[in-house]
Order: sequence, then structure tokens, then C-alpha cells
Amino acid sequence: MRPSAFNVQVPLANGELFLMNTLTDAQLVVSPDVVALLGRLDEGAAEEHLAPEERTALLTLADHGFVTPSREAERGAVERHFAGLREDATQLRVTILTTLQCNFACDYCYQGDRGELTTPLPKMSVEVAERVADWIGRELDLVRPSRLVVTFFGGEPLLNLPAVRLISRRSAELARERHVDVLLNVITNGLLLTPELVDELLPLGLNGIKVTLDGDRETHDRVRPLRGGQGTFDRIIDNIRRVAGKVPVAIGGNFDASTAERYPGLLDFLKEQDFAPRISRVAFKPVIKPAPPAAPRGAIPLTPVGSDRTPLGGTCLSVAGASSGSVCDSCHFVDDQMSFLRDETVRRGFRAPDGLHMGPCELYRRHSHTIGPDGALYACPGFTGDNALSVGHINGLTSPHAAESAARFDRLAPWRQCGDCSFIPVCGGGCAVAAHTELGDMEAPSCHKRAFESALVSVAEETAATIKGAIQ
Repeated sequence: MRPSAFNVQVPLANGELFLMNTLTDAQLVVSPDVVALLGRLDEGAAEEHLAPEERTALLTLADHGFVTPSREAERGAVERHFAGLREDATQLRVTILTTLQCNFACDYCYQGDRGELTTPLPKMSVEVAERVADWIGRELDLVRPSRLVVTFFGGEPLLNLPAVRLISRRSAELARERHVDVLLNVITNGLLLTPELVDELLPLGLNGIKVTLDGDRETHDRVRPLRGGQGTFDRIIDNIRRVAGKVPVAIGGNFDASTAERYPGLLDFLKEQDFAPRISRVAFKPVIKPAPPAAPRGAIPLTPVGSDRTPLGGTCLSVAGASSGSVCDSCHFVDDQMSFLRDETVRRGFRAPDGLHMGPCELYRRHSHTIGPDGALYACPGFTGDNALSVGHINGLTSPHAAESAARFDRLAPWRQCGDCSFIPVCGGGCAVAAHTELGDMEAPSCHKRAFESALVSVAEETAATIKGAIQ
């Protein structure tokens, strides 16, 4: 028996250690003697030479995945882990971009109807929305999940309320007919959010709203103005206040090197609001832009790495992406800034992602789909609009390039280039959109190990206080 490659540990103040396996998600508080036992096993100690109490501890460690028969066996377990994730049919997850148009003029956004465009960006017609609903019905019959999760995204999805209403109503009907639970989520800039719309969607399965705020009032109004330049912060806050008592509201935000320091001010402001106890979650992530020949000012560098663990270079700025507890929560985080903002969020009493259980990405799930305004299918919202990366269409027709694109996503496994990194099961090699955007190679992993290590410390401290099982 050998220690698992996916064991991670954190020393605790009382002299014990928090021990976690990222493949099994087992978590234990152990004495230093147990860690020493793992070290002896790693050096080749034979089981028959162990003391009786050590053998007892070894059985517990084996039950939780902290020891493995061999590296080969564990590599097989990792492959089965990702295969199981890919083939999981308990949920059908569909992200629908009702439009790529937007009423904001965020300079970092990879979508949106910006002034330099000569023709408006696509908007889903009622006819396509009808076909989207029909496609969902066919997928429900094919996959037979227990839950349907529909997320509206864009652009600004609420600029196309007819499509939102039609697909929501039909999805609820289709799910009810098949005895499937349905959850509806809306990711919005918040400007068009109204209590009337929430009341309309609640009986259809509305599960939550995510609203983006990019820092305090001054910062938000500067980076997320209307197309005419007007500020939006106060109107969004008022809309959140009007709906927070009806539906869970999550707060998201996109930061870069020039705005990260303004988020504590936003958190202080939110804490003072009467709706603060009704905020379901707060999560911030960095902005990613395609890297030009020279990195844009304010870009926050990440470190994409190759199979030999050497940096590949490039800058990583995140798209203003989806993320409502599903689509893109595993993407785009910068080590120090993310750790700092997560800690600041929790310190003010808001729920935040733990920074460790962040993946793998929904892109690796066969039954997770993104539908563009024209009905084209994509593996991820970050690829929407790139016809070369479409994997099909809701009409069932395909093309050679779509078939090849789908096959490419089926084969995608950047974690296989990550060596023996302990965080492979919860990372999966990083974000394919970021790798594609900045490197032109979605199969190259981008490494955020430092962020995981920082998050692990917080998880250890929080878990150690309440954990039940311990090995002495």
C-alpha cells in the first residue's frame, strides 16, 4: 500500500493535522503519528512490519482513500472519476443565451452590443425559442434525468423576455409531465430585474438570480455603465432590494488589477443593506481578455503550464462569465486576489465558495449544454458565437466541423498533463476557455495550485472545528 497522490494536509494549531483526499473528498483530523505512518509507507515500509495499532489506522486510511494499492490503480481511479463525471445522467443542465446584445458597455466583456459594431448582435427569435423547448423535451426523454437545470445567460438575457418566458413555461411543463424537478436560474446585470418577473417565474421553478456588481458604487459605475455612459449601481441595488425577499440572490463580480481593492468597500456596503441576510452567495473572479501582442494594462497574469510543469506564458483575464453555482464556477481565479476576497467575504458573514471544491468544469459533463441565440450548441458559454467551436445544433443537423469539435471536447483531458498534482480531481487542469483564449490551445492546462493551497488552509480551519472522525 502507498499513500495516495491526492492527499493534502494542513498543520493545526493544536498540533494535529487536517488530512484530506481530493479524489474521495475524505477529511480527517489526525495525529502526527498518522502522517509519519504515511511517510513510512511512501518509503516502502511493508504492512507486516507495522504495529497492530498502525494496521488499524491503515485500514481506516484505506477506507477513505488515503492509501492505495499502487499508483497504477490510482491513475485508473482518476480516469473512472472523470468518466463518471462525464456520463452522469442525474441532471440535464442547459445554459441558454437568449441574446448576445447588452444594454451595458463593460469594456472587458467578450460579449455585448458595443458601439464599434455596425450590426446588432444575435437575439433569439420566438421560433428558435420554441425549438429550444422542443430540444429540451427530446433530451429529457433521452437522458431521463431526475433534475432539469436551465440557466438564462447572455449578453443580457432579460433583453429578450419573450424567449425567457416561453422557455421557462415550456421547461416547467416538460419537466412536470416527466416527473422531473426543474430549477431555473437567471444571470443578469440586474438593471431589468423586477418583482413582477420574479413572481412570474417562481411557479415555473425559479431557483435563484445572480447579479453582477463590479466593486463599490464609484468603480461599478465606471466599469459597467450604460451604453450612454450613465451609472447603474443604485438602480441595480434598488432592484435587488425589491426581489431579495422573494428569491435567493447571489452577487458576482469581475475584477482586474485596478479594481480588486474596491471589493471590500462593496462588501461593507452590502453588509449594511436590509437585504444582506437574504444574499445567498457572494463570489468574485478575475476578468479574462484575449491576449494581444502586448498584455493589456491591468491584466492579472496566471501561469499556464506544459506537461513538463514549465510556464507557457500569456496573460489570463476572465470573461464576464456565467457562474450561478453551476456553469463557470470552476474558472478564472487569481491566487492572491481570490484568497483575499474570499476571506473578506466570509469575514463579513456572507457565504462564499470555499475555493477548493471549484471543479471540474461543467464542460466535462456530457449532459451539460450551452445553446446560442441561433440554436447552435456549445460545450461552454465561453465559446458561444465561435462557429468553429459549435458542437451541433438543436435541429439535430450536424456538419463535419461540428462533429470534429464535439469529438475534440469528448477527448479533452488537460489534467493528464498535470503530473502528480494533488488537486487534479478538483481542478481538472483548469479552464479550457482561458487556455483557448490566451494560448490558442484549450488542451493546455492552466495552473492555479497556489490558489488551491491557500483555500485548503481555510477549509482545514473551518472543518477541523466540527469534524467528527479523527485518527489518533
